[in-house]
Amino acid sequence: MYPSRRMSSHTNKKNNCMKKLILFLILLILGPTICLSAHEEHFVIGIAPHSSPRLILQMYEPLRLYLEKSLAMPVELTTAPNFDLFAKRALAQEYDLVVTTGQQARLLQLDAGYLPLLTYKADFKSLVIGLQNGDINTPADLNDKKVLGLSPTSQVTLWGQHWLKQNQVQPQSVRYVSAADSVAQLLLAKDADAGFVSLANFQRLAPEVRKQLRIIAESEPMLGRVYLLNSRRADHRQAIEAALSTFAGTQKAQTYFTENKLGGYRAIRPGELEAMDVFTEEVRRVINDLK
Repeated sequence: MYPSRRMSSHTNKKNNCMKKLILFLILLILGPTICLSAHEEHFVIGIAPHSSPRLILQMYEPLRLYLEKSLAMPVELTTAPNFDLFAKRALAQEYDLVVTTGQQARLLQLDAGYLPLLTYKADFKSLVIGLQNGDINTPADLNDKKVLGLSPTSQVTLWGQHWLKQNQVQPQSVRYVSAADSVAQLLLAKDADAGFVSLANFQRLAPEVRKQLRIIAESEPMLGRVYLLNSRRADHRQAIEAALSTFAGTQKAQTYFTENKLGGYRAIRPGELEAMDVFTEEVRRVINDLK
């Protein structure tokens, strides 16, 4: 009887932990409005959904804790189900600090007054990938083929669709999925012929998955993920920039930079955000269609 009772207790604890994790991930996706009471001052970090909510939590939790201590207020981490909804929420001023890709960063700067702070040292590149033993070797091979992207406003998808147009390719379809690992799995299942992902996300795929895929084309280096501050928090800018700078020197930050091949933080160079204008109008159009 006693072993059975202990087993039941252990199972209940595991179930309770799983329920708490699922609830947290739901809150992470749904956004900040339901997570803290309205009267409690808190600082909301919005992370573009470049990975699953679970991975985003793991990646940015050290930064959240560091900023919480530095700012002496609760700091919340949140994302969205897709890039389109994330941009819409950011335009609606739901976030205090945003981490998103270059084309969305430019839109938030122009249309919502967000203040660009910094980016990562590593080059950001978009890729077209396919099966290692597949028959896609040139852009023309994708005519009448199935192509995968992330959401319509993701940087890799926008670049990929421009690449198709520049090469006068008419695919059978472009299907949007939630994450780079979904692109990889659908390619391996032969549900599509090619997909758009970032170089960083391609490198993060499991080795046994990555070795079955190959790069068909890659972009020139572009502005990648950008940190932007909501202008309503402009009085905190100096403190936040100082906190990010000191956080970059911590062991946890160095581990994050190394594991994700980001190289650390750097200042945004003159003209980098403006170079995103080629994609920004398309992001604006898609977001306006959501209203």
